[in-house]
Amino acid sequence: MNKAFLFTALLPLALFAQDSPDSVTRGTKKFSKRVVISGLANPWEVTWGPDGFLWITERSGKRVTRVNPANGEKFVAATIDEVRAPGGQDGLLGLTLHPELGKGTGNDFVYAFYTYEDRAKGPDPLVPDPKSPYHFLYGKIVRFHYADGRLSNASDIATGLPTGNDHTGGRIKFGPDKKLYLTIGDMGHNQLGNFCLAAEPQRLPTKEEIGKKDYVAYVGKSLRFNLDGTIPADNPKLNGVVSHVYTYGHRNPQGLDFAPDGNLYSSEHGPKTDDEVNRLVKGGNYGWPNVAGFRDGNAFEYARWSDAKTPCSQLKFSDLAIHPSVPREQEADFKPKMVNPLATMFTVKTGFNFEDPACNGINYICWPTTGVSSLEHYQSKGVPGWDRMLLMTTLKRGSLYVLPLAPNGKAASGKFQRYFQSENRYRDTAVSPDGKTIYIVTDSSGLTESNDGGVTRNMADKGAVLAFTYEREGTAEEVSEANKPRQRRQELAQTSKSTIANAIPPSYTKVQSAAGKTAYNASCAVCHGNTMTNGTMGTPLADRYFKNNWQTKSVRALYEKSRKTMPPAAPNSLQADVYANIVAYILETNGFPSGYTPLDPNSDALDRMEIK
Repeated sequence: MNKAFLFTALLPLALFAQDSPDSVTRGTKKFSKRVVISGLANPWEVTWGPDGFLWITERSGKRVTRVNPANGEKFVAATIDEVRAPGGQDGLLGLTLHPELGKGTGNDFVYAFYTYEDRAKGPDPLVPDPKSPYHFLYGKIVRFHYADGRLSNASDIATGLPTGNDHTGGRIKFGPDKKLYLTIGDMGHNQLGNFCLAAEPQRLPTKEEIGKKDYVAYVGKSLRFNLDGTIPADNPKLNGVVSHVYTYGHRNPQGLDFAPDGNLYSSEHGPKTDDEVNRLVKGGNYGWPNVAGFRDGNAFEYARWSDAKTPCSQLKFSDLAIHPSVPREQEADFKPKMVNPLATMFTVKTGFNFEDPACNGINYICWPTTGVSSLEHYQSKGVPGWDRMLLMTTLKRGSLYVLPLAPNGKAASGKFQRYFQSENRYRDTAVSPDGKTIYIVTDSSGLTESNDGGVTRNMADKGAVLAFTYEREGTAEEVSEANKPRQRRQELAQTSKSTIANAIPPSYTKVQSAAGKTAYNASCAVCHGNTMTNGTMGTPLADRYFKNNWQTKSVRALYEKSRKTMPPAAPNSLQADVYANIVAYILETNGFPSGYTPLDPNSDALDRMEIK
């Protein structure tokens, strides 16, 4: 699939309020773009192998795949049946290669991190619903032996690591000290469907927990392992305990990479502002959830939903209107010593309007954060001027951000530059040995910002490997032309007339809606939000966006759409009556009154029920 054409970084610039002139500039270098392969099942990790192939994990496909970068030919190195991927942030995630792979030393090993079901360990106490796919879900590091194109002889290195339906982290790297480094997120606690669960990136493991191999306190941390999974003796002693914890106070760190000099860098998703780019130092505290980005008091305060005076179960979560019974803390209230980020993407002043009309109710797409999904240290002569840079992919506006570093690697030395903006969700990068080509893998689905500034779910390159090869420097005239703004797209309400013959109003019962709420919170809230309007991965299922997209359509259409596409990793995996209950809850949330007749998925009446 060698669609080759000249791709310029100098596309016309939309009016992105979150991209302040002080924090990002348009990249001036020009690259050619080529689609190496598409149709992969949510590629998550890509790394350049010593065999000259791209090694890729397919998150929901449960495969480690090797792709020939020249012609897109692919070879499956392993299908890992043990992998479980019930949602959008779990499954087969990070992959790292032993640096002696293929060099004849006998260390032909590959390490992977993925989520799996562990009934022997017992249920996750934070997931009490026995029907939830996360009831027994945990994470593990596994070592494979590589020979003759195949991975085999799987050996568990670390099991029972915390995971959940949100903010899993999951990036793994082989360090120059011959240790394994792994990032674990905060599980999305204190927000969306998990807002009644306390965020615990500041909680450190106890001696008793480590003795029992209870890793519950590993959330929101970077971890460091010996190659056999044991705790390195020189790991930091935190609160008197030496554990796998290397750094703490992280939200959702999905980027991790070493520089040749041993500096370790990470990137992590911020809340509404302040994606972070960090240099990880042994024992460092990075502030979350008390601080987002720098401790500057700008546009963030820590709202402790689980400690609300009104029982949290009676509240509805909102990023924009915090309930008065929820305790709040300012960043200045956090007194422990913490490590500042190298940079943030992006910080705005308190009072910033987080409800941009261009995003038509899907507010998070227009927030200042970019959804930074990976990080790679670049030090090569392949691209002139890129002597020491950090490359970071983003999900929300399909871009590669480039951050220059100081000569010692301990500080940023310039503004972000943005490249390759597209209607894609970029997931990870790999760089060719000559430094001239940057390979980027893309998500198979999701939401991102469209080129004209609105929201789109139509990805340009689904589940693809894209190759961007440096061609030449841009000109001042091209940069000037690229910075002429384009008008944002506004999604207008539909006014279509009904096409349903003998239309009748929707019908469902209160009992169905109550059961649907439980099922929705277990399977849907992580993507669509607990209010149906505050999700960070799925489209809103209530209010304006729902009305615009479903008005005059049938309840049957809504039911079939739910059944055929949800949950994302396992469509049509729920029972028919569960889907009907979820649809009933969606209808109730959108103001349709309940009645005495149940919503029956086997009834022809669904075809005549009109959403109006």
